[in-house]
Amino acid sequence: MPRPSHATAAAELARRDPVVAELVARVGPPRLRAPQDTHFAALVRSVLYQQLAGSAAAAIHGRLVAAVDGEVEPERILALPDEALRTAGLSAGKAASIRDLAAKVLDGSVVLDPRGLAREPDAEVIARLSTVRGIGRWTAEMFLLFQLRRLDVWPTGDLGVRRGYGLAWRIPMPSSRELEPLGEAFRPYRSVVAWYCWRACEVYAGAGDSALTR
Repeated sequence: MPRPSHATAAAELARRDPVVAELVARVGPPRLRAPQDTHFAALVRSVLYQQLAGSAAAAIHGRLVAAVDGEVEPERILALPDEALRTAGLSAGKAASIRDLAAKVLDGSVVLDPRGLAREPDAEVIARLSTVRGIGRWTAEMFLLFQLRRLDVWPTGDLGVRRGYGLAWRIPMPSSRELEPLGEAFRPYRSVVAWYCWRACEVYAGAGDSALTR
């Protein structure tokens, strides 16, 4: 059986819940940008963008891509000398992170080939990625949600999801622990609800468009 689309999932959730129905009516079906990178390249990008302004991160990322001649692959990353990474603008910590990711992909600790990933449940993907220096649960969840298009990811530690849920359902902003059970009613499409929570911050609180929802 083919996997439901995000739009189909949103329609099903709207039938279940009037708050989701209101959001769907106001902003339409979920719109997720098609992945532009390989899985490995997407994770390298995520690591580089952590805790940096978008323009600075983009510049560093562009220099790194140029250093590997446009081929962001584990072997190419490991072959780069430390000086090349410093010249590209990577801190020692970020350089160590992408090297650790590359090494773990090559030794099989982290599975990124599409066929292997298809056999791994979300929890295993998160557990494997979280062994990489500089990749935590949130980064792994964003990888599942946006790169792999998994439909039942519930990023309870994300401030935007917590804030948007509170705004949409008109309750005080829940803590991560409080948000966890609130997602149960939306299985197996919690990723879609998370997307609408981000949009709720824009719709109900005037937040600017997010890179997550553009």
